[in-house]
Amino acid sequence: MLFTKHLARLAAIALAALAVVACDPQRINELEEGLSTEVDVRDRFGVPDNVWNEPGGARTLEYNRQPAGQRNYMITIGADGKMSALRQVLTPENFARITPGMEIQEVRRRLGKPAKVTPYALSGETHYDWRFLEPPTTPMVFSIITTDGRSVARTLIIPDMDAPENGRGR
Repeated sequence: MLFTKHLARLAAIALAALAVVACDPQRINELEEGLSTEVDVRDRFGVPDNVWNEPGGARTLEYNRQPAGQRNYMITIGADGKMSALRQVLTPENFARITPGMEIQEVRRRLGKPAKVTPYALSGETHYDWRFLEPPTTPMVFSIITTDGRSVARTLIIPDMDAPENGRGR
């Protein structure tokens, strides 16, 4: 009985996450750079997962779709209160900009919160993973590996073997 309740609860959480992600294209279409305000963004996307202060009084709102989703959005609100940019940041182009020596906090700032962080005690490594879609629809995982807990030692991109498209679901 307890297992069934737990399973039903997990299924409900998964469906809710899927519903949020499925609505993103509609929400994006309802916003317009230069016209939409922070209130408009929050009305459509809700409370951001993080708010990053930018130079000149702008702020970037982070809308994370990890671990269930394969996108993370950064929406910049200018000092005038209007939306100046809406970006899906989990892209091969952005991953190419992540280089050895870069601080973990800077990676977090560029990509949003990772889907998973896994420490490996024996090797002294920690892996930070972001799920994404390699165009057009291939589920992949971008990983950064750190050995000191502060900076990137190396990166890698591998197939997302937990993706439903690959025969396994989360």
